[in-house]
Amino acid sequence: MIRVQAEDFDPGAELARFRQTTTDVGAVATFLGLVRGDGGLIAMTLDHYPGMTERQLEAIEAEARRRWPLADSLVIHRHGRLLPGDNIVFVATASTHRQAAFEACEFLMDWLKTKAPFWKFEERAQGGAWVEAKSTDDAAAARWE
Repeated sequence: MIRVQAEDFDPGAELARFRQTTTDVGAVATFLGLVRGDGGLIAMTLDHYPGMTERQLEAIEAEARRRWPLADSLVIHRHGRLLPGDNIVFVATASTHRQAAFEACEFLMDWLKTKAPFWKFEERAQGGAWVEAKSTDDAAAARWE
């Protein structure tokens, strides 16, 4: 399941709901991404194109399901203006065995960082700027090619 939303989410409640639908598995792996407050960040705005973003996230999730024997997966990604400490993304994967759940969760995050159509604008005391893609994110995603 994919959700792109401006509203905050409760990771514990999301995991509890996810677990209710994944009772016949041996492992659930999760990742929670937060807005870092380093470097004097005041706020970060994530922009996206509705419709296009969901389709791309669905394609990324489908690729994870093709590569690993997942019983279920969940991706929640926020957009809009976020403050340090706010939730940005939640990924959960469920599989019979832990290795598949771990790898699929890591794959989803690596590809979300590099292939999902989100644009990031950071506000700092000295001004604001659009954030360029990081070579470390590209390198992490490349290992799945």
